[in-house]
Amino acid sequence: MDIPIDVEVFCVDGKCGRSTGVVLKPSTEVVTHLIVKEKEAPHQEIMIPVQAVTATTPDSIDLSYTRDKVDELQRFMETEYVKVHIPHYAGGVYSLEPYDYAGPEIMSVKHEAIPDDELALLRGARVEATDGRVGRVDELLVDPEDDRITHLVLREGHLWGQKDVSIPVSEIDSIEEDIVHLKIDKRKVEALPAKPVH
Repeated sequence: MDIPIDVEVFCVDGKCGRSTGVVLKPSTEVVTHLIVKEKEAPHQEIMIPVQAVTATTPDSIDLSYTRDKVDELQRFMETEYVKVHIPHYAGGVYSLEPYDYAGPEIMSVKHEAIPDDELALLRGARVEATDGRVGRVDELLVDPEDDRITHLVLREGHLWGQKDVSIPVSEIDSIEEDIVHLKIDKRKVEALPAKPVH
């Protein structure tokens, strides 16, 4: 099963958003959630269990959930409000103009709401061969039997000569936040089967 990124996502009762990435366990390469940006304001990103995906095409993903069910799911980004210390200088609160007033000492901090042993892999994440950058993540191929990644689809090249290359998971050395490290060099990536991007 393809998991295309940056495509329309449809619930059983209509369009519910656009895919922006996946959440996976790097130790097992198992995809646990699809990240979907809501169609309606405030356009939050939601984590949808990958088991809810019923079908995919290069341009869309279908879910077994209703839009109401999706609204109840965990948000990908959580906002936390923390108290901060604002230093005082020359008898007043130090701030930057034009916001020169002493406001509350509360600051909002956003963070990904995923388990510690999982990470998010978003479209456009950098792909590094052993000898340098080779492209960016465009989509993932996932085995529907066990939700394990089988291939990473890499977009490489210049705008006028782009192509998609499928890299077997066996050639992935490690996955970090926003970076996929390969076990092979650029020459071997070039030799992998590819198709032109239209």
